[in-house]
Amino acid sequence: MSFKYAGLDHVQVAVPQGVEDEVRRFYGELLGMQELEKPERLKVRGGAWFQCGAQQLHIGVEEPFVPAKKAHPAFAVHAIGDLRDQLLAAGVKVQDNDEIPGVVRFFVSDPWGNRLEFTEVGA
Repeated sequence: MSFKYAGLDHVQVAVPQGVEDEVRRFYGELLGMQELEKPERLKVRGGAWFQCGAQQLHIGVEEPFVPAKKAHPAFAVHAIGDLRDQLLAAGVKVQDNDEIPGVVRFFVSDPWGNRLEFTEVGA
């Protein structure tokens, strides 16, 4: 093959129409992701984009909306315990998971029921 993959550019998660303010609170304020300016031509579609390490997380509007209960993004996090404590303090249900030996991880659902995974990354 003459091509090779460089990595992931972005992952998209869907939300219902009209929840952009709540999206900004959850993904921006609570999860601490920096919002990115969407291209002007895409702003009319709603949603929001966020920076997540070297990749991006795109939150798109989908109607009819159905949350992703199995398919999910997994975020690699430094100091994952601090994030876990912050989520618990905000009333977010955290589902710890020790099924992979040596991997610290947990799952949460965003306010619309989309599954999100967080895994510890070394210092």
